[in-house]
Amino acid sequence: MQGKDITKSTFFQLFQPIFNEKIFQLINNAGVDKYVKKLTALKLFYLLAYAQLEQLKGLRDISNSLNNDLQSICIALDSISHSQISRRLNALPVSIFKAIFQDLTRQIGEKVGFQKIRNSLGRIYLIDASVISLCLSRYRWAEFRKEKGGIKLHLRLNLFGQGVLPDCATITTAKHSDKTEMDNLIVEEKDAINIFDRGYVDYKKFDHYCEKGIGFVTRLKSNAVVYVQKELPLSPASEISRDYIAILGWGSSRMKHPVRLIETTDTEGNQITIVTNVFEKTAEEIGQLYRYRWQIEIFFKWLKQHLHVKHLYGLGQQAVENQLYIALATYCLLKMIQIRTGCEGSLLTVKRLVCACLYEPYEVFRKKLCKQKKRTSKGRRRLNYEAIYELTVRQVMDGETNFLNEVSYDPIIL
Repeated sequence: MQGKDITKSTFFQLFQPIFNEKIFQLINNAGVDKYVKKLTALKLFYLLAYAQLEQLKGLRDISNSLNNDLQSICIALDSISHSQISRRLNALPVSIFKAIFQDLTRQIGEKVGFQKIRNSLGRIYLIDASVISLCLSRYRWAEFRKEKGGIKLHLRLNLFGQGVLPDCATITTAKHSDKTEMDNLIVEEKDAINIFDRGYVDYKKFDHYCEKGIGFVTRLKSNAVVYVQKELPLSPASEISRDYIAILGWGSSRMKHPVRLIETTDTEGNQITIVTNVFEKTAEEIGQLYRYRWQIEIFFKWLKQHLHVKHLYGLGQQAVENQLYIALATYCLLKMIQIRTGCEGSLLTVKRLVCACLYEPYEVFRKKLCKQKKRTSKGRRRLNYEAIYELTVRQVMDGETNFLNEVSYDPIIL
């Protein structure tokens, strides 16, 4: 690939959403590149995003990646030491990469069409948090337990027909409970339904959501105090065992507004109780809504397995948060290229092919991605040994073949 062909490469098309006036203006206003000659904020983003895709283990590996002439040409950076990458990663304000991540989510919404993000059950948001364990002796600021450190990624996903999309994220130390970031993640729109686990159960918040018309679906804790007010009818063929209206809590913590409780079983057959303030949907639809919550668990698993977030490149809190926001932005870039190409395969397939075709022309990548696999083999089939034996005997009797010399067979001991 020559320099003039860079814009036709898969690398350029992958990062094209970053090339917009809003991002350039943000970086310019922040003044983070004012006295920087080599490693600008965007070049650091390209390096770290590349490291996430290739799952490079350390800063020296990132530095050595520029020994690839094609990589060096694409990033417009001849060389950079690992120590310079480390200093820059620690020095850049988190707001820069967080803003890039948020802008990418906006672009995806515009690309897909915000109306299409809504499904038959409404506009659905999944909320949860995941802990990334850290060595306490190296990350003193991330103290979690007595001998353990960790950070927590609080996330809201938007569920739509083509999968899930990170919609909002905050990062804290792991000792912060999930409920501390609840106000930042809940979508206060009347047509939105927020789905979260029982770690977010808060009766005062539930009363507030009922007053404001903010929909939520969650799981009730086993020790909850419940005052039943009314039983609701169920279809005889329903998988729901009970549907009723009740008041939760007691004493000063007792809720003012009634909520709906639905008893059903999870995928493992365990009895669970779902609590919601959504009354217009059927009990079966509410049960289906709560099952969607597992999509965020799958997202966290995908992020940890296929992007480099379990191993961190910096020791400072700012460096760690920068890396996580770059990882989320990288996921969005992959999602955008999947939507743009109309690929119906998995995102992992897109990621692997992007890595394989990073410096090839984008059209080559697109053809390979969209190429339908043709099955050339019918697979292993069971042989009909009786038919083979009868045919061989008939050929020998007719003198068509010399059984001992021409037929290859394995001796069978009866």
